[in-house]
Amino acid sequence: MITNPEQLGQIINDELNQVEITDVHTHLFSANFGSMLLWGIDEVLTYHYLIAEFFRYSRLDYGEFFSLPKTEQADLVWQTLFLDRSPVSEAQRGALTILNRLGLDVKSRDLDEYREYYRSRTIEQQIDTVFDLAGIKEVVMTNDPFDPQEREIWKSGAGNQDPRFKAALRIDPLLMDYENSYKVLQGEGYEVDAHLGGNSLQEIRRFIRDWVLRMDALYLAVSLPPDFNLSQDSTRTRITEECVLPVCRELDIPFAPMIGVNRLVNKRLGFAGDSLGKADVRVIEYLCTNYPENKFLVTMLSRENQHELAITARKYGNLMVFGCWWFLNNPTIVREITSIRMETLGLSFIPQHSDARVLEHLIYKWEHSKSIIGQVLEAKYTDLLATGWGLTRESVSQDVQALFSTNFENFLRS
Repeated sequence: MITNPEQLGQIINDELNQVEITDVHTHLFSANFGSMLLWGIDEVLTYHYLIAEFFRYSRLDYGEFFSLPKTEQADLVWQTLFLDRSPVSEAQRGALTILNRLGLDVKSRDLDEYREYYRSRTIEQQIDTVFDLAGIKEVVMTNDPFDPQEREIWKSGAGNQDPRFKAALRIDPLLMDYENSYKVLQGEGYEVDAHLGGNSLQEIRRFIRDWVLRMDALYLAVSLPPDFNLSQDSTRTRITEECVLPVCRELDIPFAPMIGVNRLVNKRLGFAGDSLGKADVRVIEYLCTNYPENKFLVTMLSRENQHELAITARKYGNLMVFGCWWFLNNPTIVREITSIRMETLGLSFIPQHSDARVLEHLIYKWEHSKSIIGQVLEAKYTDLLATGWGLTRESVSQDVQALFSTNFENFLRS
């Protein structure tokens, strides 16, 4: 029985250090996807978070920067963000955490030395190393059948060969750009048209079903703008309600709307130019109320949505809230959101996902997040001890496993 705060803190740290994490949303790929899996120090340094920060200081023309080779872009970011000033942002700190945990000398500030490390590694070796350092059991990829390179990999039978990498079917083009994406379906032999006439809805359902089964996808995901709603008789509404939800229900997999992205606020920055906006949580209430046999795996991008989303989750057993997505992945915000959710939902949520686009991001995003989640857990357990409630190592272990793995697994099976 745990009886004092000092003992409690050590037990929580022990459990966090040995828990095997299921990362429920990433943009990573297994090694057989080839160049689609991003890894290495130059990819870390040219990640869009750091590029956006670079242009806070640099007046270099955007087009000139993006025309440079990757190594030269990385050199500029390293000089500007790490040598010319102290690297205090979360993305900067993350890059240093990666280097440190890989056993490289951060104090040397020698980018060539870090590149030399990578020249000695294979991607298979690096995947094993990163998974071990981050405590990862498995990750869920983001798999887009509208991407021609990825589509051909899956159709060749080469996808999903590493059991540590699970699939999630991404359908952004289907919901957000149907006026163009329907042509991809036509090219793949599906009888659809631009106006959802004839057999279009039936064929879209067949397309979704075929790709879920081909990928063995755990869920369907889509990134949506803040103004997403289903109150209008739009193409997006019809595809969502007449295609996406029926197939998810039929195959018993969650639909994962990720809401709040304002795309390309600064188009010159490319992907780094995306921003966010506050959404209307009533769309989640509508989905959960009107489709009680569907499961919804939901994250929202605006900090202002988090309390409403947690309250909504209290009302619906078919809703699982997950992660501190994208711009929310800052320590102060992760702590606040995790506290709100734990105080509102107990342990019935998924506190974090990495959203990693570069393999090594798994290291820093999970190390930083585990520390904060552990602090929130310790505060709540300390409150329990103050009431006279008894805790055991076994109960702490069960709680930690739920937050980092089994809540997701059980939701998929529910």
